[in-house]
Amino acid sequence: MLRIRRFTLLALPALLASCSPTSESIQATAFAGATVWDGTGAPPRPATTLLVSDGRILGVMPDGAIPDGVDVVERVDLSGRWVIPGMINTHGHVSGLWADDAIDDPAARVRGDLELYAAYGVTTVASLGDDATVIAVRDGSTSLDPRARLLVAGPVVTDFDPDAARATARANADASVDWLKLRVDDNLGTTEKMPWAAVQAVMDVGAERGIPVSTHVFYLEDAKRLLDMGSGMIAHSVRDTPVDDAFVARLRETGVCYVPTLTREVSTFVYADRPDFFYDPFFTERAHPGQLALASDPTFVSRMSASPMAAGYRVALEQAMQNLKTLSQAGIPVAMGTDSGPAARFPGYFEHMELWMMVDAGLTPAQALTSATSTAAACLGLDDVGTLRAGGWADFLVLGEDPLADIHATRSLERVYVAGTAVR
Repeated sequence: MLRIRRFTLLALPALLASCSPTSESIQATAFAGATVWDGTGAPPRPATTLLVSDGRILGVMPDGAIPDGVDVVERVDLSGRWVIPGMINTHGHVSGLWADDAIDDPAARVRGDLELYAAYGVTTVASLGDDATVIAVRDGSTSLDPRARLLVAGPVVTDFDPDAARATARANADASVDWLKLRVDDNLGTTEKMPWAAVQAVMDVGAERGIPVSTHVFYLEDAKRLLDMGSGMIAHSVRDTPVDDAFVARLRETGVCYVPTLTREVSTFVYADRPDFFYDPFFTERAHPGQLALASDPTFVSRMSASPMAAGYRVALEQAMQNLKTLSQAGIPVAMGTDSGPAARFPGYFEHMELWMMVDAGLTPAQALTSATSTAAACLGLDDVGTLRAGGWADFLVLGEDPLADIHATRSLERVYVAGTAVR
């Protein structure tokens, strides 16, 4: 069963110390010559080698500095390339919708979604709302599988009755979910929000079972209250009003991650016209034909063009981007998440678009990339992904251009490695 909870990082010297003079050397692959941005906050390092063995990083060192006790059995030349950690999506939805239409088996379809994420460089995804098949795929996976690593939340808890909400949350907990997920939103005033007594019931289960609770929000006052109740993640932007000092202070005090999901808002109105990204080769190379047809269907386009909710969410996106800038400038941990996976929310590509939009909102490329790597890993409670350092999984991307100079250079993605195995 794949469980990517906390792992104590092991330094290369400790590994080598375990090799006696008569023992066999450690066999490794050397990914050599790249400029490495490791996600730890350190400056990028040119002419650097990643040593990888059994899916994990043995060391990150200057080219040619192979230590005694390591036998390089393969050398991969990455000269002129950039290497960054694999991206982590803290809020996606894995269902099997995005697999090849020829695949019938439900579990194989879920794995197809994870392969699509990985092909775009998303090497870990937290699926915040999924069914028994998705949980079974997680349970049947190994850390060396060549696709995105998977965390699950089980069905989203939407019950209005506290006892029913408690029962749903406990059933999810019994399935050993990584997160619990609930919604506090009225969909721009068109539905009724989950009652606070039911919300509290879910929070109580999370506290009892030691499972963090991710909360879908829209309104600032709801977000504040959820933080006070113990929310472990603000799983969408505050979109109704500018965030205030009290909210900033509460986020800072709790350390809870803020996950903007800007592309979620985009998906609610962008198909009223044919979007520009439909002409982007980086999108079209892996765009699902059926979903592309859906988003291009004249009836769908006409309905979205006339939708008052689409217009409302377009305004909400402007507020979301302003709030993202405010929170980032205040030093609040911002973790990349997209809410990708439902219909017309294209997994993989939307994660790149999210980074580009975060920079448009005022973050630097380094801040956006950090949000998708080390900050996202910390948000999910993971310490063996999200950075490139000894002991961690060798999940990394190879880019042809410098993403710190221009965040759109993530389009220059050439290769993706999960546990040292190429998946693109």
